Amino acid sequence: MRVDYTTLAKTIASLTEGETDSVALMATLACEIHHADDRFHWTGFYRVTAPELLKIGPYQGGHGCLVIPFSRGVCGAAARTGEVQLVADVEAFPGHIACASSTRSELVLPVFDHMSQVIAVFDLDSDLPDAFSEADALALQDILKQTFSIREIT
Repeated sequence: MRVDYTTLAKTIASLTEGETDSVALMATLACEIHHADDRFHWTGFYRVTAPELLKIGPYQGGHGCLVIPFSRGVCGAAARTGEVQLVADVEAFPGHIACASSTRSELVLPVFDHMSQVIAVFDLDSDLPDAFSEADALALQDILKQTFSIREIT
């Protein structure tokens, strides 16, 4: 099954209308996106909880790493640079953190608040190599912008 991003965006917009709590928004997105596509084996957020530090937030799938410094891994790179990380082979990514040994590819998108500050990263892991595309990244960026950038986040 491949995700229909147009329908997914409409569903998420409907479910989150009027919501401003970041954890509620993250939980809803993690659930809806995780169940939208069979490629998504771990789907969730790592929240910025201190300078240069991410802690696990709402997610779907097996356990995740509890703490990730900005200096390590794919999630850390997305938080540090504010740029999407599209990784076809996690074994080839310098400093990759293996939270799950089955993960083969990863897509991590920074999440910004209304002041353009990184508040979290959205992490998708797949047990399949090269599971994600630029089209996935662009569609998910749009969903994140629609959900987080246009509201006051609390």
